[in-house]
Amino acid sequence: MAKLVILNQGMTGRTHELTVDRTTIGRVDDNTFHIQDASISSHHCEVHLRGPEILIRDLNSTNGTFINNEKISEAVLKPGQTLRLGQVELKLDPGSSGDSTSLPATPGTPSASAPAPAKPRQVDATMVIPRGVSMDQLEQGGAGKGLASATAFSKKKNKTNLIFIVAGVVVAIIIIVLLVIVFNQVPASGK
Repeated sequence: MAKLVILNQGMTGRTHELTVDRTTIGRVDDNTFHIQDASISSHHCEVHLRGPEILIRDLNSTNGTFINNEKISEAVLKPGQTLRLGQVELKLDPGSSGDSTSLPATPGTPSASAPAPAKPRQVDATMVIPRGVSMDQLEQGGAGKGLASATAFSKKKNKTNLIFIVAGVVVAIIIIVLLVIVFNQVPASGK
């Protein structure tokens, strides 16, 4: 039976056998495969068994689902590929008895291919937002737009400018009225 094996230090070798057609993976207890890690969403992704294929479907997770460092929304996971959920990396063990004992030792093998782990660390440094917003929300909120055209900024700027203009006009009127009163009284008292 195929299973997912966690590669991260501290969780190395922790596995979950894919025995049902649909497996949910996430941080909360109601998932089929519960992984307690801050970089994983409460309901991060689903694993579907479709005959010989294992389909991974992202559930709009905050930190994304990646296969071999490529962000996916839905893709087939093949044996030997790395599945990354937030900062947690997993490998697919196809289920042969010889591979299951050697698979947890695979964290040592990435050192032979050092460029692969270096790339996720760069991405993780900017992508991990444990309790923040998703990249989709950031893109909708003004990506590709200048700050001047973003509605949240322009409304505050216009409101602030309007308050200063009104206050300036009121102060100017008060000063003019006081000057008129003072100049009208000065010549009258001097005669």
